[in-house]
Amino acid sequence: MSNKQTINGLIKIIELYDKKADFEMIHLVYDYAKDAHEGQFRKSGEPYIIHPLAAAYILANMSIDPVIIMATLLHDVPEDTDRTLEDIEKNFGAEIASLVKGITKLGKLKYRGVERYIENLRKMFIAMAEDVRVMIIKFADRIHNLTTLDALPPQKRYRIALESLEIYAPIANRLGMDEMKGELEDLSFKFVYPKEYERVKKLRDEKLKGKEKYFKHIIDITKKELDNSNISVISIHGRNKKLYSLYKKLINKNNDVGRIYDIVAIRIIVDNVAKCYATLGILHSIWKPIKGRIKDYIAQPKPNGYQSLHTTVFAEGGEPVEFQIRTLEMHEDAEYGVAAHWHYDEHGSRRPNKEIKWVQELAQIQKDILNKLSDLEEMKVDFLQTRIFVLTPKGDVIDLPEGATSVDFAYHIHSDIGNKCTGTRINEKMVSLDTELRNGDIVDIIIDKNRKGPSADWLKFVKTHTAKAHILNFTKQKSGIARFFNILPKKEK
Repeated sequence: MSNKQTINGLIKIIELYDKKADFEMIHLVYDYAKDAHEGQFRKSGEPYIIHPLAAAYILANMSIDPVIIMATLLHDVPEDTDRTLEDIEKNFGAEIASLVKGITKLGKLKYRGVERYIENLRKMFIAMAEDVRVMIIKFADRIHNLTTLDALPPQKRYRIALESLEIYAPIANRLGMDEMKGELEDLSFKFVYPKEYERVKKLRDEKLKGKEKYFKHIIDITKKELDNSNISVISIHGRNKKLYSLYKKLINKNNDVGRIYDIVAIRIIVDNVAKCYATLGILHSIWKPIKGRIKDYIAQPKPNGYQSLHTTVFAEGGEPVEFQIRTLEMHEDAEYGVAAHWHYDEHGSRRPNKEIKWVQELAQIQKDILNKLSDLEEMKVDFLQTRIFVLTPKGDVIDLPEGATSVDFAYHIHSDIGNKCTGTRINEKMVSLDTELRNGDIVDIIIDKNRKGPSADWLKFVKTHTAKAHILNFTKQKSGIARFFNILPKKEK
């Protein structure tokens, strides 16, 4: 990968999507970084400049704004050389310097025990809230580092891969950056769980053996039917499921690969929303849809903004095939997430800025909750786990971690609703409060105004920090009052 990459090659890629870029400036930035890192080598023995150049290539292949690419070329300069941020600002302006400063502030996030780790994560969240472009650079930096892990000692390899899997990939997921999330996961997977990696890879390869012809045949039928209905298709292609994603699904399905329908999914990109639904109708008229496998993420997007129609049908020979139908804008949003705003389309124009709700909540999250969190596992559940979305009876979307229950939902709405919650209806059916919620559930909380507070038993099943904190708080108060009135025996000293 690395030796073939050159600054001229990088410029050629940028030229394909942004003819107006300042190519002379990009060349100057590269020469400056190369000069600054002169005499420095990576653990692999390669000249250091190979790394920032490779990270810049990753972003150029996503058609990312050249300003971000220039900052990527310079991202290690202040930390690893004698050139300062002031030097960078003087030479290349305030915007590039500000991005490099954001990366430098993150520093080399090293594991130094849980306390330091939480501090590092706090830094990452603040950097993101200040300028999300910093995280785009950080992801590219990390992806290239993961491709060169073999040069490091085993323990260090494992630590970097684990951190990428447990922290970086979930953040990329929450920012809707599916392509980068998948890269981070698959590159880390083989170092964190080598045996499982080999097993899942073999399983996927076996399942796909000789299937190319079959999927080509399905794509041809689909194209023909859509043509006959005057639906112009921007693109239609098969996409193999990423290995780590397949591994997680296998765990959920008790290792039954026969229950996984999207090892290959066929992606159809059309030019508007009406055509998405029309395409869905046509697919269902050719092949029988599988019950419970139609998901409308256009009407109800995922918490990270993902939009698409999914359906699985019994295709030719009764074989289950998953289809994903979306517009080009939805596709770019799904691939690049927040980075879609800095992505150039084929006409060389950039997206208008979209409000990125979660990014704007980050500053608040870090102020309110990260300061109180001392447990890394708890932080991972609250912020970095896979998210589900559930609905209030009025149709408001609530974003919760996977495995959350109605009690978590109640506390998310309001502490009073949580404290006075006595029962729940999920999709109009009475269920127990410890029932795990699923994507798209409609949750109706039943409250008793006379209820004094939550039950300590709820601590056994709630997932969110907010719910736990309220229940613990009430339990402590209650035992304090009881002790005051001598209702409870005093603890022996």
